[in-house]
Amino acid sequence: MSSAVIFNIMRYSIHDGPGIRTTVFFKGCPLSCKWCHNPEGLTSDILHVFNKKKCINCISCRKNNSCPTGARETIGYEITVSDLMNEIIKDLPFYEQSGGGVTFSGGEPFYQADFLLEMLERCKNEYIHTAIDTSGYCETKTILKAAEITDCFLYDLKFFDTKKHQKYCGVSNELILKNLKSLSQTKTKLLIRIPIIPSINTDVEEMTGIFNFIKDFDNIKTVHFLPYHNIQSEKYLKMNRLYELSDIINNEITVMPKITNLFASRFLVKKGG
Repeated sequence: MSSAVIFNIMRYSIHDGPGIRTTVFFKGCPLSCKWCHNPEGLTSDILHVFNKKKCINCISCRKNNSCPTGARETIGYEITVSDLMNEIIKDLPFYEQSGGGVTFSGGEPFYQADFLLEMLERCKNEYIHTAIDTSGYCETKTILKAAEITDCFLYDLKFFDTKKHQKYCGVSNELILKNLKSLSQTKTKLLIRIPIIPSINTDVEEMTGIFNFIKDFDNIKTVHFLPYHNIQSEKYLKMNRLYELSDIINNEITVMPKITNLFASRFLVKKGG
């Protein structure tokens, strides 16, 4: 029986696809976006983080591997397909009432592709709606196989410019754009999600590049602009990692009306979340 390492199961989510959803966060990601909101999901291993301020030197963590103060926190745990299905099925009444389902997120769910594909098959057999929140950075044959058994993709696009993508996300976006083009030729639903990072990807030229790339894809109906926030900086501090964008100020972006109007000329535009 296969298993995967995840770091959270978030219930009653309303921003990760249609209806009320259960979002499963996989560990491991091939990207390293400088604004990543879930840095605890970047590596696939189980992490142990330590907060010196909370420690009372009770040595409980050494005796029985637990911590009454929360100074020692374990991030991530291994779970089997059957156990995860049992967690998902608990929320069936919410899916049925709202048209919701389960969303596989991360990290990057395709980082543990075999487990993801098995979960998609199991959910399909139980008539549970599935969505995959992905960067699109994976083998093309794998993402096309997933397209045959999932209901929709929440596909993240950060940049159209390859050099900027390499600089701020750690990898080229050529594979990401190739996979999106391949998915556009399938029947699966695609919802594009664009994180709005002030002064990083908010120029009109960059957004026009994204718009022109996706405007003729018939299975894209909605583009969702995700606002930037820096609440994740606390996570970086806890994990003893440097948050490189701490100087970004989330002021009103003057070109956003122009960008919004551009995408609204072809797509349903959503904001927030």
